[in-house]
Amino acid sequence: MFDFQGKNVVVIGGTSGINLGIACAFANQGANVAVASRSIEKVNAAVDTLKLSGESGKHIGVSFDVRDPEAVASGFARIEAEFGFIDVLVSGAAGNFPARAKDLSVNGFKSVMDIDLLGSFQVIKQAYPLLIKGIKERGEGASANVIQISAPQAYVPMALQVHVCAAKAGVDMLTRTLAIEWGVDGIRVNSIVPGPIAETEGFDRLAPSEGLKSMIAGSVPLKRNGQKQDIANAALFLASDMASYITGTILPVDGGWSLGGAGAAMDALAKHLPK
Repeated sequence: MFDFQGKNVVVIGGTSGINLGIACAFANQGANVAVASRSIEKVNAAVDTLKLSGESGKHIGVSFDVRDPEAVASGFARIEAEFGFIDVLVSGAAGNFPARAKDLSVNGFKSVMDIDLLGSFQVIKQAYPLLIKGIKERGEGASANVIQISAPQAYVPMALQVHVCAAKAGVDMLTRTLAIEWGVDGIRVNSIVPGPIAETEGFDRLAPSEGLKSMIAGSVPLKRNGQKQDIANAALFLASDMASYITGTILPVDGGWSLGGAGAAMDALAKHLPK
């Protein structure tokens, strides 16, 4: 359905879960894919997975912490040395854990803000020159794409998630602001907002039992939890020419969960934690 043959795609946080699913989807469509995360072991394993997903492209991994500006700069220098430039950046680094606000430490709050919001800014800022370079290399009519992986906490208040709500609200405003500033450069910037996605670390942390997972599925209008491929399909679309007039959009891919079920589900989950 999509053709990313020869395109250069970078997926931050792309070594597990939703982000690895996105990376594999681009590899399946012929893209050269670089994945990045803190763990070199996870990076190496993800690269092996990518090689199985897309044999025609070049697949590399880099290890850095998005909270460390020098490490981020070094990581993107490695990507530039391998790929030359970037066509698509997927910014998906995130941190999350359930906690009541009264029990949440300042360091705990700051950690999520540093990973989700500050980390996103540092990654996108470092990618900008390589996105511009790609547009120039591709020639007339070329464009580049930034896709952020947000969360319904950005606009749905949820119990146990004050830190994530604050961070992801900032991420979505970052998306909107950069869409305004960078549109003239030919860079489109959008956010994908996943709902409850099965078989991911974040979902397992929020709903550790099968009963809780079923309860959440029941709170989704489509009556199922999502799959990683649902998010990957949205990323392929947003990065494709089919979406060439879409920028600054916050796209929920959540089965309608954010229409009302998300807040109620998190309230129910809160009852399973000690007071």
